[in-house]
Amino acid sequence: MPPLLQTHNLSRYYGQFRALAETNLELEGGEIAVLSGPNGAGKSTLLLCLSGLLRPTSGRVDIEGFDLYRDEVEAKRRLAFVPDVPRFYTELTAWEHLLFIAQAYQAGAGFESRAERLLKSFDLWQGRDLYPHNYSRGMRLKLGLLLALIRPLSVLLMDEPASALDPAGVQLLNTHLMALREQGAAILISSHNPQLADDLKARRWTMAQGQLEAA
Repeated sequence: MPPLLQTHNLSRYYGQFRALAETNLELEGGEIAVLSGPNGAGKSTLLLCLSGLLRPTSGRVDIEGFDLYRDEVEAKRRLAFVPDVPRFYTELTAWEHLLFIAQAYQAGAGFESRAERLLKSFDLWQGRDLYPHNYSRGMRLKLGLLLALIRPLSVLLMDEPASALDPAGVQLLNTHLMALREQGAAILISSHNPQLADDLKARRWTMAQGQLEAA
């Protein structure tokens, strides 16, 4: 079986500036890796290339064996990305966002009970009928997380997922991430929090000047 997430000589340049050096990484099912490094090191560029939102200058990304840029539908069916600033549809409530994503990924069976459980666990149940622009930053981040958790996935990418969460929210996030790992998902998280890798018993990767290294 191939790794759930794998890159082959992945790079990204902006003109002559190298934002991401040629990168080869592998992440197996049941693994969590935490990516750290200073601002401008290339972490977000790497995640954007891995998510399909930014086309690399060279190289390939495979999600469960599917080329992200040639078999986009099959690859993205298995991939979820939570950016540091989630974006939402202005005309959908929080509940409608979850329903839309669940139906888009053919995960409508048992939706109501799953959505209720997730919204209550992240303390968003009372605001389920609000539009996300009425949410605080922390609440919007939680909703972004739920949009990933409401659907099936093999690979989860997250950019600073705990940046606006209180300690209870961080603990709850960690609990869900460890449950996903037990279910066989591969998870890559970018974070400035040095404690996160310890809490999740995760692999440690670092970036500096666009170069990825194992810590």
